[in-house]
Amino acid sequence: MIKEFREFIMRGNVLDLAVGIIIGGAFGAIVTSLVNDIIMPPIGFLLSGIDFSEIAIKLGTTTAADGTVTDVVIGIGKFINATISFLIVAFVVFMIVRAFNEMKRRSEKPAAPAAPAGPTQEQLLTDAIKQLNETIKSKM
Repeated sequence: MIKEFREFIMRGNVLDLAVGIIIGGAFGAIVTSLVNDIIMPPIGFLLSGIDFSEIAIKLGTTTAADGTVTDVVIGIGKFINATISFLIVAFVVFMIVRAFNEMKRRSEKPAAPAAPAGPTQEQLLTDAIKQLNETIKSKM
């Protein structure tokens, strides 16, 4: 069983998947920073200083057993930031897949043009009959 597990882990696909997950996590952090720190502040500035991450709908408050009061909110601004992050990641993945497909298409050799089809048996017989008729007519 250990041998099978080792073979499974050492497959290229599993290692590629692990690398993809690690790179994807790091890329996600970069996109989150891009959205929260670079894209949203100018948009908020243009909209009179709104900080999207702070936009929320307050539903009420709750009191914990230790007496602390917590607001219950729906974080619409955080959802907007997450949606923009998703769109950026989806666009980047789309561009990567598109580039991969283009490289794959270019690397495939175009099929050689089909050789013209020769005459069919019927055409050969018809031509032979015509030649035979011409030969007979010329000897008469």
